[in-house]
Amino acid sequence: MATFKFHVKKGDMVKVISGKEKSKTGKVLLLFPTKGRLVVEGLNVIKRHTRPTQLRPEGGIVEKEAAINISNVMLICPSCSEASRTGMRAIEDGSRVRYCKKCNEIVDK
Repeated sequence: MATFKFHVKKGDMVKVISGKEKSKTGKVLLLFPTKGRLVVEGLNVIKRHTRPTQLRPEGGIVEKEAAINISNVMLICPSCSEASRTGMRAIEDGSRVRYCKKCNEIVDK
């Protein structure tokens, strides 16, 4: 499978636009580029039943965030604080950066 460039990166604030967590916001913790999925802090929490191990001798039920599809989230622009689409733009030094399509400000600093 190929890896792709996405509209969000690790550390971005995103808003979920569909699914059971719709309209909730959170910070991107992990990206899985080959699968097209990401993990958002505090969202899509599942319960795992774990056996006792040397690292976790008590075992039991552990709550953790599960991955959601990257198409179900939108980036929250840091300058206008709204969920918006992003585009790519080349700047003077030749590098490509993301920009907000609502306020036309550069997202990558």
